[in-house]
Amino acid sequence: MKLNTLRRHFRESLKSLGRNGWMTFASISAVTVTLLLVGVFLVIMLNIQHITKQIERDVEIRVHVDLSATDADKDALRAKLEALSGVEKVAYSSKDEELQKLIESFGEDGQSFRLFEQDNPLSDVFIVKAENPLDTEKIAKQIETLPSVSKVKYGKGQIEKLFAATTTIRNVGLALIVGLLFTAMFLISNTIKITIFARRREIEIMRLVGATNGFIRWPFFLEGLWLGVFGAVVPIVIVLSAYSYVFDLLYPKLKDTFFQLLPFYPFAWQLAAVLVLLGACIGIWGSMMSVRRFLKV
Repeated sequence: MKLNTLRRHFRESLKSLGRNGWMTFASISAVTVTLLLVGVFLVIMLNIQHITKQIERDVEIRVHVDLSATDADKDALRAKLEALSGVEKVAYSSKDEELQKLIESFGEDGQSFRLFEQDNPLSDVFIVKAENPLDTEKIAKQIETLPSVSKVKYGKGQIEKLFAATTTIRNVGLALIVGLLFTAMFLISNTIKITIFARRREIEIMRLVGATNGFIRWPFFLEGLWLGVFGAVVPIVIVLSAYSYVFDLLYPKLKDTFFQLLPFYPFAWQLAAVLVLLGACIGIWGSMMSVRRFLKV
């Protein structure tokens, strides 16, 4: 396509938006509302996913070694743990280290546990991390059958509920976002249809003087692009302003916990790029649907 022709298409698409002012405003408003909801859902879903990954990284299996196990038994147990399929890392914590952790976890009150330093009742522990946190339960059940194992702890019951909840949230959020995007495409498609109907005589004249289908359709494709991109501006400003406020408010309170939010940068740029891209895509798609089905040339 020649540069002059492309410039003409850009001019025509922008002029058309101006000529159909109210419909343009209605369509951009619809896209704005839709992308605002999409942006809110994306912020919530991505932060939930971020928090979930932080929790998953800390999911571990604590394998308590039988008190009667010898050093050779412990070495054999470690080798078997490392050989299990899906195990990423195996670390060893002696009973003295476990007692020290217990003392430190209770702060000043933990000093009373120093009475057990001479006769430590705790067990040596192997700490096992799975390559995929979802395999934690399966690996834990395999470990329970190994010799020299007295107890296996991995948050049984709670981990399964956590994974089930996060999966449900992701699926529901994705379904809502897809539904909102299709709504926006439908609205833009209707706007383009009305534009096409209003310009049907102009289109007939263009066809009579030899304009090709592609030449006629290009301005409509660009109109859809503008509607989507312009409709993304306000949601980006609102969502990122709100997220910046919430992040500054909650970060000091959550920085030492599992529930850390995504850092504002580069998340802000990534979210803005996603919303602009979504706006452009639904605009072009809505335009293409209208042109393909309703532009009779």
